[in-house]
Amino acid sequence: MNQPFMPVLESFTRNWPDFEAAHGRAAAAACALLQHGDALLSVLTRVATHRSARDELLRAVATLAGAPRELARHEPPQHTRISAFLPPHNLLYAYVVHGLVPALYADEVVLRPTERTQHTANALHKALTRHLDPALTEHVQLTDATPQQFAPVCAESDAVVFWGVPEDAHAAMAAIGERPLFLALGPAPDPLVVGPRTEPAAACRAVLRARLHNSGQDRLCPDVIFVHRLRLDALVERLRAELSVLTVGVRTWPDTVLTSMIYSDAVERTARFLEEHRDHVVTGGTADPDRMLVEPTLLVLPESPGFHPPELLTPVFCLVPYDDPALIREWARDPLELERGRYASVLGEPRLTGETLGTAALLRNTTAHDVEDGNRPFGGFGAHAGGVRHGGRLIGRPLLLSQEASLRRPVITGPLR
Repeated sequence: MNQPFMPVLESFTRNWPDFEAAHGRAAAAACALLQHGDALLSVLTRVATHRSARDELLRAVATLAGAPRELARHEPPQHTRISAFLPPHNLLYAYVVHGLVPALYADEVVLRPTERTQHTANALHKALTRHLDPALTEHVQLTDATPQQFAPVCAESDAVVFWGVPEDAHAAMAAIGERPLFLALGPAPDPLVVGPRTEPAAACRAVLRARLHNSGQDRLCPDVIFVHRLRLDALVERLRAELSVLTVGVRTWPDTVLTSMIYSDAVERTARFLEEHRDHVVTGGTADPDRMLVEPTLLVLPESPGFHPPELLTPVFCLVPYDDPALIREWARDPLELERGRYASVLGEPRLTGETLGTAALLRNTTAHDVEDGNRPFGGFGAHAGGVRHGGRLIGRPLLLSQEASLRRPVITGPLR
């Protein structure tokens, strides 16, 4: 039988991971996460509610289970080193997506957590090292280096994943240099649209689930909710009733919905935001930076495309009424929103058509939390929400490290099997 054809240039210039071995390691790691789930939840609930931590655990398991198919689909080359700045939230999920999965095709993966969650990240790293196969975890390192100390490590890497605001991303690109593949992921408002064909009860459930994930401390929680006037009064009344009876408690309680915040800057930012918009508060309206508490707050803002919220990361619901979806399209075309477009969830609004809303990927009758998949490209087309470096600037598009690693090589045909 003839041997499978491989271009001569590729056979000499490209090293390929052992995908068969990767399949076994990924499957074993997924099983180990489930087997030791209680130990991992005890670590994750230091910074997340039990409910959101369990959701994160299951997403991490699904990502590891899907890793063999991801690698078979994109066939990334073997990397010497991959470096990643971890986000301050979803620590286990980020560790899997940017650490364990890349470790299947990299000799070394170096992860740097943020200072505010470094203690929890260290505990998570120790737990994973103890419970997972050393053949996988030995490729993953955690560092407590400062961003300045970490820059030379990144400069000698094949690829870098950066989580942070756009200003920090550009500073990191300059410090790291042109050599590595550079992926930047930043904040985005991820708007949710409640259209006239949405039942108020269903709309209320969707809004609560999306906004209160981990007490609102999640990157995919929508910072603005556009509500058609036909549904506004009913949704406001339902939200007021639901927000008054939410379970408040410690993070380890399985039924806790609201708890103290972990991001002091988010609480301070929310306090300023609520003071600036106090005339539009329907219920709630207090934020206490000293006690790290934010009251669940509902605001109804004027019908205008000019509201561009900051990343709140707190249980604050910002409702903007509309009659014509042209208002939402105008909002999405604002230069700021074009830069930070990631996802737009549209419920019951058939007049919003197409694949995108501005630069945000349009999700019809579902939310960003429900479609997030660690084995698929993440995000939309806003360069500040998610971009890959080309020619010294960020190009916005949905990002997946294994896919970008494959696209970067001039010869991309993989070995035939």
